[in-house]
Amino acid sequence: MKSNFTEKLNAGRTYLGASVLVAFACFCAAWLNPSPVWAQAANAPAEPQLDVRELIRAGGAIGFIIAGLSVAMLALIVEHLFSIRRTALMPPGLAESVHQHLSHDHVSEGEQQCKLQPSFLSHILAAGLAEVEIGYSSVEKAMEDASVEQTARLLRKIEYLSVIGTLAPMLGLLGTVWGMILAFLEFEAKANPQVAELAPGIYKALVTTLMGLGVAVPALASFAIFRNRIDELAGEAALTAGHVFADWKRQNAKKSRSRRRERSSRTTTEAKVEPSIRPVTIESQK
Repeated sequence: MKSNFTEKLNAGRTYLGASVLVAFACFCAAWLNPSPVWAQAANAPAEPQLDVRELIRAGGAIGFIIAGLSVAMLALIVEHLFSIRRTALMPPGLAESVHQHLSHDHVSEGEQQCKLQPSFLSHILAAGLAEVEIGYSSVEKAMEDASVEQTARLLRKIEYLSVIGTLAPMLGLLGTVWGMILAFLEFEAKANPQVAELAPGIYKALVTTLMGLGVAVPALASFAIFRNRIDELAGEAALTAGHVFADWKRQNAKKSRSRRRERSSRTTTEAKVEPSIRPVTIESQK
């Protein structure tokens, strides 16, 4: 009952993330291509409107770089939505199949099943299966190392979102400072400069800061969400792998106890059975 509720909750999260992404894409499309009604409203002289294409052009080379970062950010978010999911990291039926093979001492079949379904969980199980002949302590250590390795791999994968979130506002600030310098140089070069003539230059200079912040906010927010998601799924995968080997651990412990009893009883029996030596008496002849 609890697992069904968890699956429904995770499915709802996935659908919610996809819905937010679709809504954001529709908003961007509507912003880039406004409808005639919005265009008529935008032509009102009292309310100047911002055009995304004009903003990108006003941002210059740095504006185009930030726009490229926004495209990369969207591509990464879409890829992570599909790859960092419970069904992708822990394929349905994999744990049950490996558990069945392990309960019948079919270790090679379990390893083959892990190869057929490569995932976060399969790497952990394969690492444990490779140490079955040594003992459960080695199995546990191997699975722990594999879990840490796979978690680090996923964290490195989403690190690009953090890089984009950090780099975009810095590029925006660079573009703003450069634009302000150009605006003041142009203002100084005029014969009769007016203060109002600074407005276009300052407007173009501030565009890159706006673009950088517009990319940084969703990038850093997505990075935090995916990082928490990875921590949650990594812990769940490690717990699932432990459950797969739980029965085998108990069976192995019983076999170890029985072998110790046999050795102990054999040692006791050998200690009791000792060769009897009759004392030899030598009678002296008188």
